Amino acid sequence: MTLVLLGYASGSCLGALWVCRLAGVGDPRREGSGNPGFSNVLRLHGRRLAAATLLLDALKGMPVLWLALGLDLAPWEQGVAGLAVLLGHSYPPWHRFRGGKAVASAFGVMLVLTPWVALCCAALWTLLAWRVRTAAVASLASAGIAPLASLWLAPDYVWVVMAFTALVLVRHLLNIHRLRHGEEPGI
Repeated sequence: MTLVLLGYASGSCLGALWVCRLAGVGDPRREGSGNPGFSNVLRLHGRRLAAATLLLDALKGMPVLWLALGLDLAPWEQGVAGLAVLLGHSYPPWHRFRGGKAVASAFGVMLVLTPWVALCCAALWTLLAWRVRTAAVASLASAGIAPLASLWLAPDYVWVVMAFTALVLVRHLLNIHRLRHGEEPGI
């Protein structure tokens, strides 16, 4: 239970808000897509601030996961701690439960739990983002491939990765709607 609370608390610290505040630029929740995440910061403020956002959001849950690994918890218990990080990012209590879409945070959590799956998903995300110039397409495809990659590369974590994928997909429902109507902004 302690790891779940620690995971939720660490996840609820939104990297985009810290980065934008320190850089003296506007709150990303009030501009662009309104999402406090990598893609919106990239569109609004460029690569440097977006990279810092990605780094913070990916790193913030890692100490909790390292602790879960150090305690030799079962994969599903590690996954619950990781899911708490993602839920904290998506629904932070100090921001009226309006957070990000958990893609960068999921990458960081999976980098600890299932590193090869995380790297496969990151490679796919990068390729698709470069090719189609739409972060939502890259994120949805990467999330969709994650359970299959896990089945092959980290079978003990398939159910964990499926839970992460489900959350990312739910957080992208508005993006899916915009994609279907040709209204999704590019990067």
